[in-house]
Amino acid sequence: MKVSGFTFVRNAVKYDYPVVEAITSILPLCDEFIVCLGKSDDATADLIAAIASDKIKVIHSVWDDSLREGGRALAVETNKAFDAVAPDSDWAFYIQADEVVHEKYLPAIRQAMEQHLSNKKVACLVLKYLHFYGSYKYVGDSRSWYRREIRVIRNDKNIRSYKDAQGFRALSSNVNGEGYKKLAGKLVDAYVYHYGWVRNPYFQSAKQAGFATLYNPNAPLTVAPHELFDYGNVSSLALFAGEHPKVMQARVGAMNWRFEFDTSKKRLPLKYKVLQWIESATGKRLFEFRNYKIIT
Repeated sequence: MKVSGFTFVRNAVKYDYPVVEAITSILPLCDEFIVCLGKSDDATADLIAAIASDKIKVIHSVWDDSLREGGRALAVETNKAFDAVAPDSDWAFYIQADEVVHEKYLPAIRQAMEQHLSNKKVACLVLKYLHFYGSYKYVGDSRSWYRREIRVIRNDKNIRSYKDAQGFRALSSNVNGEGYKKLAGKLVDAYVYHYGWVRNPYFQSAKQAGFATLYNPNAPLTVAPHELFDYGNVSSLALFAGEHPKVMQARVGAMNWRFEFDTSKKRLPLKYKVLQWIESATGKRLFEFRNYKIIT
């Protein structure tokens, strides 16, 4: 079994992305790792070059700044990285620049890859998510956070990054006029730790301003000077009771801002409170958006 990892990144230093931690967290599972390195305004290239592994293969890219609606540029860059995966790889493990897999979950992911290798009906593996917010001690616990997503796919170039690169779908000529169909896969009892909402408020504000240019055609390409991001505008959080991955320990220890939240307060609209109660009581999330179909 051969496994390739892949990701894309641009301006990781400028926006304080934990991309080195992201890559190294899944590197033990990978025989190669493709980094689609966008032309950056900072030392991102040096950051990637400093990773001490001969598995890393860098391809260089210039982002198309005309793709400024719905985050489409993110999917384009994801596909560039996936298309560079070795033809003889069986699985491709996708990780975004602000996602990290705890080392304790690597055996379960490898086992799932091996178990379903010969079953071509399994087009992907779906992983669970923890979304950290404000600091490393809080996680999002409302319905606004997606709880699962595809992160391991067959090395089948008919599979494409979908919309703004949150997940993947397969090309199809006649499915609801969209041209894509959902992938069927197995759910793995392993978590991705998403740190996209945990960074110094200065960097978070800069990242959000930069991100706006990818979703809004009317947003200025040149980002204006930014103020500190306000983490207080969140409806519901829970305390994180576990431990962070080893590769994140230095970053967690270097946290240089303070954020506190009263987890007993849930500022949710009534309909979301009802849906949240149903989910807590039954374990089922009604009306959940899914890029995938789970094979039971």
